[in-house]
Amino acid sequence: MTESSHLSYCPDLFRYQRRGSREVNVGGVGVGGGNPIRVQSMITADTLDTESCVAEVLELANAGCEIVRITAQTRKYAANLEHIRSGVRAAGCEVPLVADIHFKPDAALEAAKWVDKVRVNPGNYADKKKFEVREYSDVEYEEELDRIRLKFVPLVELCKEMGRAMRVGTNHGSLSDRIMNRYGDTPLGMVESALEFVRIARDLDYHNLIFSMKASNPKVMIEAYRLLIARLDEQGPDWNYPIHLGVTEAGDGEDGRIKSAIGIGSLLNDGIGDTIRVSLTEDPVHEIPVAQAIVENQNRDSGSCSLLEDTAATTAPSWDPFSYRRRACNVVEINGHELGGDKVFRVLTSRHKWEALAHKLDKLGDFQPEIIIEESGVRAIDPRDPAAIEEIDALKTPALITVLDGIDMEVVPAFRLLASKMTAAHPILLKDTLRTHGETSRDFLDTLLTASRNIGSLLCDGIGDAIIIQGEDAPGQSLRISYNILQAAGARIFKTDYVACPSCGRTLFNLQTTTQKIREATGHLKGVRIAVMGCIVNGPGEMADADFGYVGGAPGKINLYVGREAVKFNIPEEEAVARLIGLISEHGKWVDPPVREPAEI
Repeated sequence: MTESSHLSYCPDLFRYQRRGSREVNVGGVGVGGGNPIRVQSMITADTLDTESCVAEVLELANAGCEIVRITAQTRKYAANLEHIRSGVRAAGCEVPLVADIHFKPDAALEAAKWVDKVRVNPGNYADKKKFEVREYSDVEYEEELDRIRLKFVPLVELCKEMGRAMRVGTNHGSLSDRIMNRYGDTPLGMVESALEFVRIARDLDYHNLIFSMKASNPKVMIEAYRLLIARLDEQGPDWNYPIHLGVTEAGDGEDGRIKSAIGIGSLLNDGIGDTIRVSLTEDPVHEIPVAQAIVENQNRDSGSCSLLEDTAATTAPSWDPFSYRRRACNVVEINGHELGGDKVFRVLTSRHKWEALAHKLDKLGDFQPEIIIEESGVRAIDPRDPAAIEEIDALKTPALITVLDGIDMEVVPAFRLLASKMTAAHPILLKDTLRTHGETSRDFLDTLLTASRNIGSLLCDGIGDAIIIQGEDAPGQSLRISYNILQAAGARIFKTDYVACPSCGRTLFNLQTTTQKIREATGHLKGVRIAVMGCIVNGPGEMADADFGYVGGAPGKINLYVGREAVKFNIPEEEAVARLIGLISEHGKWVDPPVREPAEI
């Protein structure tokens, strides 16, 4: 039994049921309750540039964004929210506006006069974030809480008076020194940091609250949200506040979409989430169709599960939902490839796709098909069939097992049930879809999000030893999706990994162009993780898992990090990429890029 074995975050891990929550009104838009899942985004213009801010807000609203966030880093910036709001309303747009507050209580008090919701980050709002290592006695800890209360109470009282909503949004990268020293850099620390602030709000009978637990690592993000829900349930039924979902610093392109779908989609699978934001290092308007597609994808696939029994009452999960631990099983060898146990996650493909790629296997690099499914000996069963489970458990030697195509179950509950019912001896082959070939095809984005949500969710549960993409017909694309999902879930690293923030009004350089320059220079560094952060608000913390960081320190100036430690300061932006390469080289992680063959015509 694990320490978290007594906790529960959803009523049935094998059957979809949306979490019930109270409704919170955000400028006339209902969040939680019986409302649909709301889509949010954030503008990137300088908050003092009223015209640009208004234009971005209108563009997002026209694209279908239902709530728009604007940074307000100081009282001066917060005061200009009055003019931004007036410009938006004068254009006939009623989209709710949210002020993003980090360090400045006076900025929050000013912003609350003009916006519909205030977002505060407990890790740095009236708390200390200096990366100091020290012991806090119980008395010192309470003294710090009292100091926070004095700073936070005026904002709560103002929001209550004016009918404003508030998001208590914890970021993994911005936990305070006080929290870090008591709970460590953990999901538990994230949850406790938020609960401290909400307890203060509740003492004042203020309940217009929304929670979020954001991280750049999907596994951390998923665990934090699950733990949050479990802790809210422990507090009592009136702690049923709505939940905002997001993977922060997800990056751009296909990688950013996959990482977002894994984190957000996994939680939506479990019925958690009332509003979402997809954080891409792209123009904010590009976030909206992705977020809408994730919601539509979930709405379409949820609830179509037929079970033969009350699984919640009779089936114990074979994994710990609150901490990643890969499911134990024996190792099997298939076509010269070992899988299962602690071996690398393998990528399967069909014979048809293998043959289509056979003439250029040597040019696919790391995107290699490893095992042909028709030659794998995989055994497919309905996990609800006791006779099939008994037959598998009776096997003398371990075998690769998967879920049967065409059954009336969705992917995640089906594989969870398989992993829980079947003996731990056998490795599991995950599939992105159980739909039979020839069913109505979907567009590429939908296929990508479905595969990421289903396979990524299971990988983050610790379930699975090999994967196959069935929903994408194009052989090369299906392989690329396979490997990119494994990378995003932290299951198999085969290329450079990037953490890149989506930009906002605090950003000190052009994130899109800079990220592309860094990709072009470092994209061959397999296994190296590089963070590209627009400012220092979340930068050092969100880079916890990164080897190197490129962070805006001042206008035109860049600070370079090794892990969380800044090692080079105030580098002119035009020199910074070259200096980053030099830093990587100093630490023995640089290799020259390979000579590329001319592309096929």
